[in-house]
Amino acid sequence: MHSEIVIVGGGAGGLELACKLGRKLGPLKVMLVDSRLYHVWKPSLHEVAAGTLDIHQEGLSYQMLAHDCGFTFVYGAMTALDAAARTLGVGPVSAAGEGEEIFPARSISYGSLVIAVGSTSNYFGVPGAREHTISLNATEDAERFRLRLLRLLAQAAEAKGEGAANPGVAVAKAVGAGTFDAGVVATDSAAGATGSGGGMTPRRPADGLDIVIIGGGATGVELAAELREASGAYAAYGFNRLQVQRDVRITLLEGAPRILAPLPERVSASAARLLDERAIRVVANCRVTSIEPHRVTDKDGNVYPSDICVWAAGIRAPEFLASLGLPTTKSGAIEVDDRLRVKGVPDVYALGDCAACTDGAGHPVPPRAQAAHQQADYLVKTFVNRDKGAAAPKDPYVYKDYGSLVSIGHQTTVGNLMGSLRATWFVEGFLARIMYTSLHLMHHQAILGSMRTGVLAVARFLIRRTTPLVKLH
Repeated sequence: MHSEIVIVGGGAGGLELACKLGRKLGPLKVMLVDSRLYHVWKPSLHEVAAGTLDIHQEGLSYQMLAHDCGFTFVYGAMTALDAAARTLGVGPVSAAGEGEEIFPARSISYGSLVIAVGSTSNYFGVPGAREHTISLNATEDAERFRLRLLRLLAQAAEAKGEGAANPGVAVAKAVGAGTFDAGVVATDSAAGATGSGGGMTPRRPADGLDIVIIGGGATGVELAAELREASGAYAAYGFNRLQVQRDVRITLLEGAPRILAPLPERVSASAARLLDERAIRVVANCRVTSIEPHRVTDKDGNVYPSDICVWAAGIRAPEFLASLGLPTTKSGAIEVDDRLRVKGVPDVYALGDCAACTDGAGHPVPPRAQAAHQQADYLVKTFVNRDKGAAAPKDPYVYKDYGSLVSIGHQTTVGNLMGSLRATWFVEGFLARIMYTSLHLMHHQAILGSMRTGVLAVARFLIRRTTPLVKLH
């Protein structure tokens, strides 16, 4: 296989680049490679985990987008790169759970290569973090969290008497057909931890459940708020024996002196207040030192019981990038110049979280969706100009910070907006929520176009009024 432009990674930046180039240059010149079959906007994974967003309704098929936007889609994960020969390897694809090979390993030759594979969790060497936490790196992680949450909610509700009144109803609601695993459910709650220090006491399902989120950045804060909102919805849909603020305990641990440390202090304080109003415990200056199946321990010896533990304390570039022979930083990100070209490697580019890019002042570009969006737009100009035989854009890529918005449930949002004179405006409440929602719509507009985005937004609005507030199966 060959394509003039090969894009690896169908996240926010990679997919926008593929769609925009495909509409201009066509499928013979633009190819997208991804290890998954559909796209979900990564900033919304906390909603998938809480069950307030259904991936089967939200997910956009890469094959559909390839047909509609005019690019070629190749299903599989990038496994190797020969920059001298301008070829990359794509691994085989097998049927899940069956081992039957669907696609063999393939080799793709390219004229230009763009690597946009995003990021994964950075565990910083904390013992047990990789084994005993869930990180929201991809849709399957969010779905795994959601299903485990449902199992634990079902157990807690059953233990509090719901099952006695209506045997089996809670578990049936929680796990759905084909997903119940009695062994897993028994394991999830048969053991636990309470108190502090080294003491461990057995916990019963009737004690409710403890959710610990490690990391008070945007992901951790948004997940905590979304889970509190979702737990109330779950209680209304059959788990009515649960008093959610008492029985579903959410603890957010942050190593810095305050949550949302990179944002202005007013944004952080407002978010902390809103979380407190939702009975979410926030512990700052908390450095986690070890994680076990049912407890988290910090540097001071405090123990936090956890039935589910989420790691949201940092990110790094995917580890496989280090094997490609490209220049990388200590965190594994690919080193690029001010034109997003990989340093020292002809016709290879990188964008998004996996690219170590600096802004006009020499500061690292933050790993945000707005950065990937801007970088995709810059590369669209680069490749379209090249196709026309024109010169590359005269100016280098410069990151523009338009501010940050953090969702606190479906009703309110907090954040700051950056003005043209670098002035900062604090925003909170319904207006901020509208702005936050518009970011998702802008992403859809980039890949689907204005008309389809508008129709899709109306359709999803109507669907949400005729379906449960949370996914129950």
